[in-house]
Formats: sequence, structure tokens, C-alpha cells
Amino acid sequence: MHPFVKAQAAAFIFLIAVPMHGGCAYSQSNLYWSDGDSGRFEGEDFRLHGVDAPETGGVGAFGGAKCERERELGFDAKAEVVEFTRNKSVHITHRYGEDRYGRQVIDISVNGQDAGAMMTGRGVLKAWDYDGGELKPDWCSR
Repeated sequence: MHPFVKAQAAAFIFLIAVPMHGGCAYSQSNLYWSDGDSGRFEGEDFRLHGVDAPETGGVGAFGGAKCERERELGFDAKAEVVEFTRNKSVHITHRYGEDRYGRQVIDISVNGQDAGAMMTGRGVLKAWDYDGGELKPDWCSR
């Protein structure tokens, strides 16, 4: 078999073998985490659906952490999601539309695992129904 045809066949088999789960796969270079639950993905600002991460902004600053403990947890959360997604196959599995800041609210899977559920299970993120009017989780209490 001609090398070009062989390479095309291998690429076609790879595409069939890798399910897209309703979304598109992107390489790690197209994913940037600004904190544990939001960032930039393939040129779009995003926020993970149904979860909250501790804030990393200055304590008392608008939209920032409520205490130094939250800030520290925020940096840990960002490091955890960066490591969880590093060099992995990342897919958008569901889009919910835009949030009030114009970010796409999405679910993503990382090597077939839901990122929000995995990080919540590890205690890095907390479940939060921000669309339903729930109060933001308290990251300052022990």
C-alpha cells in the first residue's frame, strides 16, 4: 500500500475510534485556565457549568477572594485543573449559552471524564447552581 494511502487510512481509523461526545476535541495548547472553573478554550472565554472554584483575586477586591484561605485554595484549584487537563484529549460535551459576563458556559470531558464532576469529587471545586440563585459556596470556613 502506498505510504500516503496508509497514513490516510490510519487517520480515518483514528477518527472513527475516538468518539466526539457531541463536541470537538482540542489540544492542550488551545486551553488556558484563568482559575479552577474558567478560562479560554479554542478562542472562547468559558466557565464550567454547575461548579465553583475559590477565587484568586486579592482579598476584598471586587470579585476577589473573601479571605486569604480562599486565595490559597484558588491557586491550588487552578494548578489541579491545569494538571488534570495537561496533554489530554479535551472535548466540549455540552454548551449552555453565555453567562452574564459573555463567557460560554460548558461541560468538558478530559479523556472521557467530566472535568467538573472529577474536580468536585476531589474537593477542588464545589457544586454550585449559580443559574438557580444559590449562594456562592463559602471557601473561608474550615
